[in-house]
Parts: sequence; C-alpha cells; structure tokens
Amino acid sequence: MSALERSFIEKAHEFSALHQHPGLFVIPNPWDAGSARVLETMGFKAMATTSAGLAYTLGKPDGHASISRDETFINVESIVNATNLPVSADLENGYGDDPETCAETIILAAATGLAGGSIEDATGNPGNPIYEFELSVERVKAAVAAAKSLPHPFTLTARAENLIYGRPDLADTIKRLQAYAEAGADVLFAPGLKTSEEIETVVKALAPHPVNVIMGIAGTNFSLSMLEDLGVKRVSLGSTLYRAAYGSFLGAVAEIMEKGTFDYANKAKPYKDMNELFANYNN
Repeated sequence: MSALERSFIEKAHEFSALHQHPGLFVIPNPWDAGSARVLETMGFKAMATTSAGLAYTLGKPDGHASISRDETFINVESIVNATNLPVSADLENGYGDDPETCAETIILAAATGLAGGSIEDATGNPGNPIYEFELSVERVKAAVAAAKSLPHPFTLTARAENLIYGRPDLADTIKRLQAYAEAGADVLFAPGLKTSEEIETVVKALAPHPVNVIMGIAGTNFSLSMLEDLGVKRVSLGSTLYRAAYGSFLGAVAEIMEKGTFDYANKAKPYKDMNELFANYNN
C-alpha cells in the first residue's frame, strides 16, 4: 500500500469520525482544485463537491445527465488531490436507475480517494421526478453494501429530494429517510428544509443518525449555533459559494458594460495575495 493510499484511508477514517464527535461541523463545497485549496486554508475539517458548481464550470445547466459520471470523477480527482482534507462527493442519483449501477458508482468513487459520497432519490425525469419508495430503498441498500465491502470507511449520505422537486410532503420525506437509515446509510439529507420546525422534526425523527442540512439558501436565516441547538450534525453549502462568486463576477461585468468604470477591482483579492495563497499551500 502506497503512502498516498494510506493518506486516503486516514482521511476516510477522519471523515467518518467527524460524524461521531459532539457538535456540528460545516462541510463547504468547492467546484475545482483552486477553490478546494482556498477552503482548506479557512479552517474547515472536510469538504464536499457540488454537481451544480461542476456543471456551471463546464458551461452546462445543473441536472441529471448534464454531466457524466466520468466528468464527475475527473473533477473529484482534481479536488481530492488538491487538498489534505477528507472529501465527499455529490454523486447525484448514482448515474443510473438500477441498484447495481449505484453500487458500481460507490466502488468507483472510493477508488478516486473520496472519503464519502451521496446518493439521491431523484430520477432526473421531470414527469416522474422521484423514484418509487421501494426502488429508492433498494438503491440505497445496494450503495450501502458496496460501501461496506470496502476495506476502509466510506461515509454514505442518502438524500430524499421531495422538497426541491415540487413534492412538499414532509411525512413521505421522513419515511424515506428513516428507511434509508434502516438500510445502513451513515448520514441523512433532505434538501429544501426551510423552517426550524421542519428541521427539528426531521432531526428528532432520525435520531440518533446524523442529519445534514444545506444553508445559504435565499430566505433562510439560521446561524450555526441555532442549527446545532436543533440537533443538526453537518451543514453543507451546495452551489451557494460558486453562485456568490459568480454574483460578484456578473456585478463587475455589469459595471464595465453599463458604467464604463472599474471600481469592482477595489474589492477584488489582490493579485499578490492570490499568488501567495497558492504558493504558501504548495510550500
């Protein structure tokens, strides 16, 4: 076993342990090697990829089939190799409908050096956006079996996507998450929870299993201390950091085109500081 492989295994154990430690932790979402390196300097303990951030970087809209599994793993490997932190990946729906493909995706994901990954129950079909309950559970079971077959931890997050696909059925969402927990998923995640009541209800229904929530969504107003008080274990940011960066980019472009001025440069990170940031990392 090479030293590099041992480091991947160590990071896999570190990532698993984060979910057992007391308190809450934030898992930000880089979209490339550079953003991963910057986030590492900020003191985070782990990070996770963003399918939306990758899609936008490739000039594509987010959504199933917009980026391939191969494209995802190329991005994953660049991020894994750019940071000393454990990395989890947004593996969308496992890149296939059947449980066997979900299992295969987990094995391939682990081979890139990932410490974990998520599988969601969204089909990518606008006419039928969520897999039927029984198939959803079988897909998670297959992913769990694949993860457990590995010689080191692979922290599997199971996602119930009802709330962001026009199905505001919290009871069904909880039923799915409970079934995914029983199937062996390590972390449960229902993107789209917006109120403290919803978050608390989900956390209590799934206790003692770790729950991830996504923050940075417009219209939500939670602090990390509030989320910790509600029992949340992990907070991810999805594509919000990417979109925040693009918001500044578009604002700068608009200033140039509409005003003919360049005041945006006064708020930009200085060139010297950027070079030093990456030089310091490499040293």
